[in-house]
Amino acid sequence: MRLSMSNSPPANMILVGRVAGGFGVRGEVKIATYTEEPMSLAGFKALLRQDGSPALTILSARVAKEGLVTRCQGIETKDAADALRGLRLYVPRDALPAPDEDEFYLTDLVGLPVRHVADNALLGAVKSVQNFGAGDLLEILPALGGPTWYLPFTRAAVPEVKIADGLILADPPALVGEPEGPVEAADDSDGAERNYD
Repeated sequence: MRLSMSNSPPANMILVGRVAGGFGVRGEVKIATYTEEPMSLAGFKALLRQDGSPALTILSARVAKEGLVTRCQGIETKDAADALRGLRLYVPRDALPAPDEDEFYLTDLVGLPVRHVADNALLGAVKSVQNFGAGDLLEILPALGGPTWYLPFTRAAVPEVKIADGLILADPPALVGEPEGPVEAADDSDGAERNYD
């Protein structure tokens, strides 16, 4: 089970979903799930806020496009369900099964150093994992300071994650304006003046 997350919650809380709004007119709540299996969210019953306070208690659930449609304790109207839109839902880390040897939760990446796969240069450390709709992105806090930047969390850009070693190997894509591949020097050996207007 892999989970996505936005913003870094406390180490003991894992983001598992977000309220998308009301569904129908009877107070059902639509939840966008960040779990591999959407119905696994219903197994937790009580979902929490980031600070650990109660958020929702699921009474029943069914799978729907991009998540679950749920009946939740105390939510009886569409307006009440819509008022919860955007609420992030967490569970304690110890409520989740331990990942298999070759798996990890995305939250496990936060804080890991990121090195370039070709020359082992330190690029920075993972500040957070974001998803703006087009796939997971690692927000990288640069080793030399400056603004954070985003690394697509794809096999091409992140060929190896070594959780046991506490290391991520990356091959970041070229930035806009940077040449790709080897740079060839211009041949000005003939001494002719060139005008590039």
